[in-house]
Formats: sequence, structure tokens, C-alpha cells
Amino acid sequence: MPSADGERFFPITIFSGRGEAIPADEGGRRKEEALRGRRFSSETDIQRHITNGFGSGAGASYLPWLRVQDVPSRGHSHKIQVVKIDRLHHLLSDLERTYFLVCEFSENVVDIREQYPLLPRESAQAIASSIGVRYPKYPKTVLPYVMTTDFLLTIKKPDGSFKSVARTIKYRCDLEGKQASRTLEKLAVEKRFWDGQHVDWAIVTEEMFSPDLIKNLGLLRKFAQLPRALAEPSLHSDFLEH
Repeated sequence: MPSADGERFFPITIFSGRGEAIPADEGGRRKEEALRGRRFSSETDIQRHITNGFGSGAGASYLPWLRVQDVPSRGHSHKIQVVKIDRLHHLLSDLERTYFLVCEFSENVVDIREQYPLLPRESAQAIASSIGVRYPKYPKTVLPYVMTTDFLLTIKKPDGSFKSVARTIKYRCDLEGKQASRTLEKLAVEKRFWDGQHVDWAIVTEEMFSPDLIKNLGLLRKFAQLPRALAEPSLHSDFLEH
């Protein structure tokens, strides 16, 4: 809704507080794409990447829509070979890495899909139009952007069933002040997209993590021996439908 000075703000749920390799196809296209950043300049580019499996799959077969080499990062980006899920994960900031470590060490998190696309785009575009938000486009094009959520997690509940939760990772400074208005608009679209999928969505900020937690998780990871049963493909295929 508009504020007194005409600036639009949207209600956003924020988590704060303390606690908690791409194979080549027959033509070699995906091997080539693994070595360079992808650029989207036409609808054909987007449809090709969808066809090639980016943004789909589960467990070890999941391919993130965005990879480290595709986008600029804030601070350091990270490629991490994971203990729990046997594939390379692409994390675009130090804060994403920190949250990732928390998820990796949680016994309740059985799958971590990073840089998950909001597809079909038409759904996100319709949401933006309905709330009066300008839908983003790729730089120097008129091509509608494929929006992404930082993490789509699969959580094992106490009763043994599974649920998906979506988490966006943001530094607090990116959510405050007039310069944050465009970010908040896009987050409002993201929230409503996941609401429509009946998936719990929230923002995680750096306030969730103490320096000691970050340090300890990094140290423990070097020596972690997590149950390999968590990485069994048969486990994921039973409940992952995305």
C-alpha cells in the first residue's frame, strides 16, 4: 500500500533471531554452458535452458537455474560439494553459504534446491500486474526475467511426511530505506507466488546467525559424517514433485 509520501510498501515476513557439475548432452551444449556464464537475450534462450533441465530435478539430479558464473555476487560466491546431497551447490553470497550450512546440518532438511526459478513466468507476471508492480526484465532487453528464490527446502516433519518451504536470503540493509522499495516490490511478487503454491515463504537475514555459529558450522563441516541414507535417490523420489 502507498505510504504518506506516495512510496509503495508491501508486508513481508522476515526471519530474524538466533539459532537455527552439469553433465553434457549429446551435442555438448550443457558442457559448454558449464564453462561460461549464461546470458538470456531471447525467449529461445530461456526455453532452451528449461528444456536442458535447469531449475528442475531433485536431490543429486537438481540443476539450479542460476550458477555462480551467471551472476555477480555480493562478497564471495561459493561452489560447495555437499555431504548430504551428492552434487555441487551454487551459492551467490556469504550469507547464502551461512544459511546453507545451517540447512545441511539440520536432520530435518532432506533436500536443498538453491536458485529455484518461479516458473511458469506467466504466473509471476500476473501477480506483479495484480499488485501494480513493474515486472523485471533482463538488462538491455524487453525479455521478462525468470525470478528465483534462493532456497527451496524439503523438510521432514515429525509425523514422517514432507513439506516444502521457500527461503529468500537478504542482508538487512537491503530491506530498509527508500533504496529498498524496488527490492520489496519484487519480494512481494515472490511471496505471493509461493502463497499460491501453498508453500511457506519467508526472508532470512544475517541477524539469524551469531559469529560463533558461523565459525563452528564451518569447522564441523570438515569432519562431518552425515547419514548417507539421506542422499538415497529413492528417498527423494517418494515425495518431491516439483
